[in-house]
Amino acid sequence: MHAVLPARNAVAVVFILNGFCFASFVSRVPDIRSTLDLSNGSLGLLLLAISFGSVLALPSAGRLIERVGPAGAVRLGAASCLVGLTVATIGIGVFEAQPMAAVGLFFYGVGTGVWDVAMNVDGAAVERHLGRTIMPRFHAGFSFGTIAGSGLGVPMAALHVPLEIHVIAVVVFSFAAVVVAARYFLPPPPEEEAAAPARSAWLEPRTLAIGVMVLAFALTEGSANDWLALALVDGYDAAHWVGVAGFSLFVTAMTAGRLVGATALDHFGRAPVLWATTGTALAGVLMVVYGHWAPVVVVGIVLWGLGASLGFPVGMSAASDDPVRAAARVSVVSTIGYAAFLAGPPFLGWLGDSVGTLHSLLTIAILMGPAALAVLATRPPAADRVTA
Repeated sequence: MHAVLPARNAVAVVFILNGFCFASFVSRVPDIRSTLDLSNGSLGLLLLAISFGSVLALPSAGRLIERVGPAGAVRLGAASCLVGLTVATIGIGVFEAQPMAAVGLFFYGVGTGVWDVAMNVDGAAVERHLGRTIMPRFHAGFSFGTIAGSGLGVPMAALHVPLEIHVIAVVVFSFAAVVVAARYFLPPPPEEEAAAPARSAWLEPRTLAIGVMVLAFALTEGSANDWLALALVDGYDAAHWVGVAGFSLFVTAMTAGRLVGATALDHFGRAPVLWATTGTALAGVLMVVYGHWAPVVVVGIVLWGLGASLGFPVGMSAASDDPVRAAARVSVVSTIGYAAFLAGPPFLGWLGDSVGTLHSLLTIAILMGPAALAVLATRPPAADRVTA
């Protein structure tokens, strides 16, 4: 147990730093647009380089973790983030070169994808050793990191601190902290070295079903990130600040759900809690779309955030039930889940052009059906069930 508590703290730090780096860069997006003189469409294409890098890296992240361990992989991921954001911000702030920025953002995407899988694999190992659910709280740590990063971005932008100085300082600090924290990660299970070659995790029905569930919940979360504020503005003719406040409420509710959801998971088990969250998310989305009265819409946003909170972290835990195959399975589930972040925004944007931004959110309500069915795949073997 004495080695588990430092590992728990180290994994929490790494989750926070991942969110901190991401939000620090994203907080300067308006400066990026003005510096490169981009339209919204061109800016979206530039930022898509991050998603492409992540999605391309995720399928091979499991193999990398099996070779160098989660600690080695998270260091390599952080190093790629450091190089990528350094190249990108210098390309933007110094040379005003969009191609250079795109290359840097691609490598940042590769790095953050590897970093993401590695910290989830070690987080699941910590969870197994503790004998209680903690993964949702690690993901809440990511949310706290994004709050800190965006909070730091406000004075940096207000004081006109050059983009490259702000972001490079953040990633250098984060890389150094990750290198130190990774020393306390749990080592890979010794069974990995003797394990016989297994079939690809992409051919395992349970892993694919977990991936489907994670995809649905990722789109439930991602659609709010991308479209909730605009849906309130377009659908209810709300002021822009009201849209931003609605999104902030969603993030707060989701973070709270991750903090308290671990206790519910230990008491009731994965499947019952996730069925409750699918119903909560469904009710929340319907209230947001059809509420037409501010208190109803506000309650709907809170329910939506609570409903979206647990699917992704529980999916990471479920994919890691067998420590020997954890890296490969988390890689597969992450790849499927992150496809929602890549394909979801343009799909909902296209749908919103046809039916309106607000009503396009009903896609989330529809996805709760297959998500509820796929929840069955998250149940661990009886011998491995997490108990309070």
